[in-house]
Amino acid sequence: MASSRKPRSADDPLAAVAASIARHVAPGARLCVGLSGGVDSVVLLHLLNDLRKRRDLSVTAAHVHHGLSPSADHWAAFCSGLCERLDIPIRHFKVRLPVSPADGVEAAARSARYAAFSRLEADWLALGHHRDDQAETVLFRLFRGAGARGMSGIAEVERRTDGMSLLRPMLGVDRAAILSWARDRGLDWIEDESNADLRFTRNFLRKSVLPLVQERFPAAVSSICRAADHLRESQGLLDELAVIDWRAVCADEAMRFDALLRLPEERQRNLIRWALRAMGLPAPDDADLREAVRQLGALGAGQPLHYALGQAWLCRYRNTVWLEEIVDSSATTVPWCGIERLRWGGDEVVFERVRGAGVRFSCLDGRLVLLDRRRPGDRMQLAAGRPHRSIKNLVQEAGIPPWLRDAMPVLRVDGVPVWIGGVGVAHDYACPPGEDGLLPSWLRSGAAGISLRPGQA
Repeated sequence: MASSRKPRSADDPLAAVAASIARHVAPGARLCVGLSGGVDSVVLLHLLNDLRKRRDLSVTAAHVHHGLSPSADHWAAFCSGLCERLDIPIRHFKVRLPVSPADGVEAAARSARYAAFSRLEADWLALGHHRDDQAETVLFRLFRGAGARGMSGIAEVERRTDGMSLLRPMLGVDRAAILSWARDRGLDWIEDESNADLRFTRNFLRKSVLPLVQERFPAAVSSICRAADHLRESQGLLDELAVIDWRAVCADEAMRFDALLRLPEERQRNLIRWALRAMGLPAPDDADLREAVRQLGALGAGQPLHYALGQAWLCRYRNTVWLEEIVDSSATTVPWCGIERLRWGGDEVVFERVRGAGVRFSCLDGRLVLLDRRRPGDRMQLAAGRPHRSIKNLVQEAGIPPWLRDAMPVLRVDGVPVWIGGVGVAHDYACPPGEDGLLPSWLRSGAAGISLRPGQA
């Protein structure tokens, strides 16, 4: 008697892809398949081709030529021929990888692919990842000591910080089912010879580690994927906790030092990780994060902190804690001649024409106007009746952290400082009501949660 069991999505690629499209993709959406020529992406392309009329989808393909294999030109030609037979438009990208990539060839190739794909005009980039890929990813991250977010593996839907929306509609399908589907239909695909090279970590996991584990634990792939789902739920709860903590300690888009220290260290670390992700930055090394939080807690009253944490600085000044991206802070003297924006190291200074604010415009006519760094002996008077003060005293009063003081832009007119970023405008050059003024603003590209406009520092 034939079995009446309905096929699981792990066994039926078409059912899995159709269900994923129904869950996430609106009618009329533009899907682009990341087409390598391997069996996974070839099957996905055929499945979406079968579904596109039924689901009112626009389907295209994109192939990235890495130049790593002597067969790379052949793979590109294969993908072109396949798309021509299916009447699917394809776009080709040719990328060049670093000679000795710091994170390895696999990571460099992946980064190059996504950089190329980010140039696509599509609503979704559809990728052929499946359940075995998920298990390999979780094991790979486990051996690298990942936390809950990393161990949750690959997501079916991913909204990237570069604006791409990724869809992995076969993530619940076994590799064996994909191969079976392709063979049953007589499909052709490319076999990448590098997939047999055990020097690559993922190949080693796929061909050596997982088969050995499955000899003892036949359901290992299913169990690993189920664990990843649990960890994704846990990470979602940690993110919700971070939002609660942020609201509790936040003041003017930064964190209050005293309120932050009332949280347990585990929640401080969770909040900092969450804030870095919100900035689009990767999580820092765990040992660095623990040391940063330890130093934060050991600070005495008024002690500043400027701690490098991965790609960001963790900063504390007075009762404020914030994160800012590490960017190039080098800046040289720049002449101003009516330009709305000037680069200042990794930052910008924006000049806005206004009435009754900023620097009196008539003071600039026929003068040498420069953006410059502060100089020894610089002094400025901020208000009538107040003495001329050194810039050192002014920036202390304005609450500018010590490590930013040498990077502050100073607007000079014939050598005289008339505006200091984060401090304000000199009284003698201030624009009175009703007159035309020029209002500069220092926009710090890496800053998160700290304003350096006059009156808000």
